[in-house]
Amino acid sequence: MKKNVLFALTALSLAASLAQAQAPEWKKLRIGVEGAYPPFSEIGPDGKLKGFEIELLQAYCAEMKAQCTLVQQDFDGLIPALQSRKVDAIFASVAITEERRRVIGFSKPYYNTPARLVAKAGAKLEPSAAGLKGKKIGVQRGTTHEAYADATFKQSEIVRYGSQDQVFLDLKSGRIDATLMDSPAADFGFLKKPEGKGFAFASGPINDDKIFGVGSGVGMRKADEATLGRKFDAAIDALRANGTFKKLAGKYFDYDIAPLK
Repeated sequence: MKKNVLFALTALSLAASLAQAQAPEWKKLRIGVEGAYPPFSEIGPDGKLKGFEIELLQAYCAEMKAQCTLVQQDFDGLIPALQSRKVDAIFASVAITEERRRVIGFSKPYYNTPARLVAKAGAKLEPSAAGLKGKKIGVQRGTTHEAYADATFKQSEIVRYGSQDQVFLDLKSGRIDATLMDSPAADFGFLKKPEGKGFAFASGPINDDKIFGVGSGVGMRKADEATLGRKFDAAIDALRANGTFKKLAGKYFDYDIAPLK
């Protein structure tokens, strides 16, 4: 009996050591980003990625002492790129929802902001099925805003686009009546730019934890949550504690975007 117990303990010890040896250290990471969602991420005049999430990601990578390579990808292609191992994680305002949790893993949330409708200035739209009856609502494909519009605006025509910039073009030309999107992205990506003249928020904040989730997190394969996920969690906590998150956010927003949960 003692020999069997000793053998079992030895086997467990060897298995644990092997698992530890095989666990990735994540010193080099390929991170999927969008690059078409200002002020979070966009391509600058010099052709380089910039924005709040780009700076924040660089700070997280420095905290984790990881060499990060950014891989630009359309938003609706980010999760497929993760699943096909073209990237190790995705960092692109990906809302943590139960539906997405069934497919991929997440870090804890690093920011959270509400959705709002944007339309011509003076338009006061009720964000309900009846309030938007007969309207054309533009949304970016693969987003929680698309999911919310599908579930809520049953009497509207939902028009889908590959990027939010394409939505803005059709909104400005009058081909759609409104767009549903994240508040800061609407504010900085359109309303505060010359092309957004004559447009404004057409509704108050729209919150729905079931569809919009509890904030945006770093997406990763489920198998990597226990290793890569914990590294990002530690970095998120560290940058909140030392004031780096607040400092970076203050460069872009005059209101708090830290997650409530």
